[in-house]
Parts: sequence; C-alpha cells; structure tokens
Amino acid sequence: MMQRTLFRRGALLAQKAAVEVSLLPMSAPLQPRLDRAMSSVTIPPPECMLRPLEVPFRYLFGPGPSNVPPRILAAGGRAIIGHLHPEMYEIMNDIKKGIQYAFQTQNNMTIAMSGSGHAAMECAIFNTVEPGESVLVAVNGIWGERVAEIAERMGANVHIMVKAPGGIFSNEEIEKALAKHKPVLFFLTHGESSAGLAHPVDGIGDLCRKHNTLFLVDTVASLGASPIFMDQQNIDILYTGSQKALNAPPGTAPISFNERACQKMFNRKTKPVSYLFDMAHLSNYWGNDGQPARLYHHTGPVSGFFSLRESLAILAEKGLEESWRHHREVAGYLWKGLEDMGIKLFIQNKDLRLPSVTTIVIPEGYNWREMLQYMMKHHNMEMTGGLGPSTGMVMRVGLMGYNCQKTNADMVLAALADALKNCKKSKA
Repeated sequence: MMQRTLFRRGALLAQKAAVEVSLLPMSAPLQPRLDRAMSSVTIPPPECMLRPLEVPFRYLFGPGPSNVPPRILAAGGRAIIGHLHPEMYEIMNDIKKGIQYAFQTQNNMTIAMSGSGHAAMECAIFNTVEPGESVLVAVNGIWGERVAEIAERMGANVHIMVKAPGGIFSNEEIEKALAKHKPVLFFLTHGESSAGLAHPVDGIGDLCRKHNTLFLVDTVASLGASPIFMDQQNIDILYTGSQKALNAPPGTAPISFNERACQKMFNRKTKPVSYLFDMAHLSNYWGNDGQPARLYHHTGPVSGFFSLRESLAILAEKGLEESWRHHREVAGYLWKGLEDMGIKLFIQNKDLRLPSVTTIVIPEGYNWREMLQYMMKHHNMEMTGGLGPSTGMVMRVGLMGYNCQKTNADMVLAALADALKNCKKSKA
C-alpha cells in the first residue's frame, strides 16, 4: 500500500515539473525552428488530386498493353501481403512453375523481374556480359536496336547484323557472323512487334553452342501466341513481358537462364552494373540459389505478382497448343478481312507473320496519324503506327490473349473501313 502511494506521489510530482518546464520561456534558437515547423505549407494541394480518379475504357487493339480480363483484374485487387511472407513465396513458386510451362523449360533459374520487358532485357545483358566482351545483335526492328544500345552503354563491344524491318536472318548469315565476331552473346527477337514478324528460331541455338555463344531471345510480343520451346531449341536466355498475350498489367517480366547462362553469369570477374538486376541477389529472392533463407533485396510488386500468377494460370488451363492455335485462327480471320478490303499486309509470307501483332501497309494517300486519331475518337479504339525503323511504314493491330476474338477482328475491320471512308485522301 505504501509503495503504491509513493508511486502516485512521484508521478504527480513528475507531471507538475513537466508542466512548469513547458511554461518556461523558450530559448531563442529553438523558437524559430518550431515556428517554421508549425507554419502553413507554401505549396497548396493540387486541384487534380482533389478529384476522383477517372480512367476511360478503350479497346486496346494495338501492340500492347492489351485489355486485362476481369479475373486478372480481380487477382490484382486482392489484399496486399508482405513481400517476404511465406504465402508470397508460395505465389512466387507458382509463378516460377507457370513460366517454366509457358517457356517449355526445366530451368531452375526462372524468375519474374520487377519491371517491364525492358527490365528483363537489361537483366539478361547486365548479368551475362562484361565490359569489353563481344556481343552480336540481330537488328530488324526496334528491339535489336534497343539491345545494341544497352550493351554498348555497359561497355560491350557490339556488332550488329542489320536487315530492313521484317527482314529474316538466315542460319548461314548468323553462323558467319558468329565465326567472325566470336561473341559471348547473340540476341534475336522472336516476335518483332514493330514489324509484325515471327522470326524462325530452329537451329540457331545449335549454332550458338558450336561457337560457344549464349543465345538470348526476346518473346515479349510472341509468348502464348506463337510456338517457342526454350529447352528443345537450345535457347540459353529467354524473356517476355506480362502485358501482351499473357494479359496481365504491365510491370512484370518473366525470364529464364539455363545452366550454360548460369555458368557465365555466376563466374564473372566484375559485378553487374546494376544492383537491382544482379542475379546473384535475385536468385536468392526467388529461392533459386539453394540457400535456406531468402534475404531482402527489394520490394517486389506484390499486386503485380498476383496478376501475373493468375495470367499464367489461365494459360495453363487453356493449354499452350490451344492458345497458339486460337491466335493463329483469329489472326488468319483478320488477315483475310484486311485483304478483302484491299489493304496490304506488310509481312507477305503468312508463315512469318506474328499472330499477335499484324502490320498493314499504310494505305496509299492516307495520313496514318489521322486515321489512328479518327478511330480513337469515333470508335474508342487504339491501333498504332510503326515503331523505330518501321515508323511511317506500317500501322499495327494487336489481338492477343483476352482480346484475341473474331468479334474484335470485326470491330477492327469496321473501324478501318470507316476511317478509309472519312479521312482525307491526298490526290495522286
């Protein structure tokens, strides 16, 4: 009883002392600092932030991103969990297995980058190439140009093989360049979306192994729409993006390295130029390095991983063969409709056309920008012009994943017909 009484008295005395101290005049240096801290902010809240978010619905029939199906939108809207929680690791494990199926690979070193396809592109180059090493890049559209620039920026000795947009590199041409430049890495775009080309891959991986070169392939625009077999085709590094035929929102990028690639990137003399993209850390974050614990490296896009996991689940449920067949069928339907309208297709060989992104020759006498603007205004529909070296040469129509339907192809054909009727045509 006496101890409790003493405790109360002590508490009251301490409270009284605190009040007395607070009433004392503040020292001169302290008062201005408090005044500044309590003064009104000088920059007011922006008007736009006081209004609710508004996002219009559009038919995304360009080269990507594509419209996201409700099931994947719902997955991305689930409650957030910690990026290092056991449940998150299970979701990441599911994603890894889904990527292995989509890529047709058994590679252990399979992950999803926290970023768009460019993140995977840089990750592949930064980890397998060191400054001064030789890199060979096949350039027949914008993506080869991008890889060449990235490799040059990090100090590689870059050699390029160049074709006009939509051009094909023969295996003989590739082997000749491999023998001449002796690169540690050779890059090829499987689905060149800027030209609408699906480049043949068979036999190139064998040539790269013969010349002790890693084979890097970009499938951002083709995965799920056009067949690719990472292991069977001896592809050493393969990557894609989430926002095309996979139909997830932009922001994640699956990538896989085989054992040959791992031997190169984990026996470097120098550290990769990027910490964020360093596979020594990312392999642990994804549980691929055999260590008992996953350590913090960066905060992954939790909602993005939810969406990616769901998109890979949809692909697994549908089946790769059916997805490839369906994209080819709808693309063929679109191609016939375009030709019946008198519109020329940019890639003349049907076997080389990318099923997910169709390129059409700009109709003679028409301003392609005016046509695209007309279709956006009157049909709420996105189609795009060329990109990089194909700018001014083509218009691009993308029907992939969720958007890959004949009814959508009919909408595209109707919008193009309306644009041709109502946009000004210059006199010959």
